[in-house]
Amino acid sequence: MPFRPICLLMQSLAATCEAVAATTKKTEKVRLVAEHFRSRSIQEAAQAAIFLSGRAFPAWEQRTLQVGGTLLWRAVAEVSGKGEVALTAAYRRHGDLGSAAHDVLRKPERTPASGSLSVLELAAAFDELAARSTTAHKVAILEELLRKTTPLEAKYLIKIISGDLRIGLRESLVEEAIAKAFDETTAEVQRANMMLGDIGETLRLAAGRQLSAARMRLFHSIGFMLASPAEDATEAFEYFSQAAVEDKYDGIRAQAHCGGKSDPRVRIFSRTLDEISQSFPELPGPLLAFPEPVILDGEILAWQPEESRALPFSALQKRLGRKKVSMEMVREIPVAYMVFDILYAGGELMIEKPLEERKKVLDQIFASIPDNGFNIDQNTATHDPQGKLVFEPAVTSSSGPPRVILAPLLTANSPEHLEEIFAAARNRGNEGLMVKDLSSPYTPGRRGKSWLKLKRELATLDVVVTAVEWGHGKRAKVLSDYTFAVREDDRLLNVGKAYSGLTDKEIAEMTQWFLEHTLEDQGFTRTVEPRIVLEVAFNNMMRSDRHASGFALRFPRILRIRDDKSAEEIDTLERVREIYEKQRSGQSGIGSSGDRVI
Repeated sequence: MPFRPICLLMQSLAATCEAVAATTKKTEKVRLVAEHFRSRSIQEAAQAAIFLSGRAFPAWEQRTLQVGGTLLWRAVAEVSGKGEVALTAAYRRHGDLGSAAHDVLRKPERTPASGSLSVLELAAAFDELAARSTTAHKVAILEELLRKTTPLEAKYLIKIISGDLRIGLRESLVEEAIAKAFDETTAEVQRANMMLGDIGETLRLAAGRQLSAARMRLFHSIGFMLASPAEDATEAFEYFSQAAVEDKYDGIRAQAHCGGKSDPRVRIFSRTLDEISQSFPELPGPLLAFPEPVILDGEILAWQPEESRALPFSALQKRLGRKKVSMEMVREIPVAYMVFDILYAGGELMIEKPLEERKKVLDQIFASIPDNGFNIDQNTATHDPQGKLVFEPAVTSSSGPPRVILAPLLTANSPEHLEEIFAAARNRGNEGLMVKDLSSPYTPGRRGKSWLKLKRELATLDVVVTAVEWGHGKRAKVLSDYTFAVREDDRLLNVGKAYSGLTDKEIAEMTQWFLEHTLEDQGFTRTVEPRIVLEVAFNNMMRSDRHASGFALRFPRILRIRDDKSAEEIDTLERVREIYEKQRSGQSGIGSSGDRVI
């Protein structure tokens, strides 16, 4: 594999990563990255920005390296020449293959004097890795890359391929560094990167004072606007006097990018920004009915067409995580896409417009759909003569149940009115309500008080599993006892342990995952990669020295595995304290911080 040498070596990028990892101060991380950008050519800095975001390719590209841990392990073992035992021991010390490779590759006889791999060469190698389909070709490329690097370069080469630098550097901090390096505002950089889905191209525009030239590129995910919990209807009306109200559904938050007639493609993304189109093959067809390019925000639901209502999340869960979904499963578990917001329409990004205006555009978009046999439905909500809330689906000539539905919207003008709507939503089997400020813009990735979630009176937390234990009795051969944590800044603090709530099948699947992602095997207990997010419920909360958080949950139970959330989105220690203080003061109606409908 011929690589032409280019002046900038990976050593500089790797040294920057080491410095970033060595500090916990966000401002210092931003300064270090900004200095790195300023010291390089624009082409090199743009490529470095992509790598520092933990990606091999820009976000908008559909390419992937298709290189898993097994191939990386094989390549490191071969190049190091130290064997499985040494590599396994190094991995157990660090819990990270990049750091383990740094240890086993430290041999004076193979270390180049100053490194011989450049950032741009690495980008070219990634192009070739993505293009190759056979294992033999991929391993050959990986081994050649590792032979050309210093141990420190190899450490970060592997981390980039794995998609996780683990140096406390999120993409938002890389955006701040670009702004600092080229004297632009962070908001302008963030907006350009959101539109382009390419942080490298964003850096080029910032360097040339051309951020305003960024144009929206469809088919890459945009951050989702998030909601904050409201304890009750009275609290909801503390933030705004008139509220837009929708049912809070128990499904999967999904963003649909539809190319319209000019580009008949559809891509659907989950809240974790992963593409999930393949899990719902019946949805792209109806979404192609929109004649113009649009980006929609909504919820994918398991749907009961006979009764026009959503089913619990447990029904939908069978459809998740599958590369291929059979027609039998499509028939067995029908789904619908409930649309409640629009982010892009008419060639214009809509997120800065108030919700009231976005809703009008959404109504117009649905009304513009021609009668072409696609299952698009527009629901309206009214009250019957007795004052009960009812839904009236619009009549359509489409055959079969609607697959894409405009979410019914009501307006509440008092806490009492909101309580009535809440009760009706619960009677329909939904979780509760979303209460929204009609004047609010759409703020991607942010959680504020413009959107509130009003749920059942049950405290829950979204937590990440940090350790697992072998079970007892019939569960003696599976890892069924999970210790979990909440977040405080960059730290994970354990807050409890649960062993009930999952099915035997889920426990078996989780056991296999934990065995493959163990950081430290202590015999009966294993420390594991903190990536599995759970929603847990509990009866009350106590002060406790048993856990690092200083709190313990009483009678915790697992409600479900949150495949749709990353570890960065779990609840915080501040939320734990908030629940504890409200419990102590005797307040009722503790709300959940978990977005069941996301």
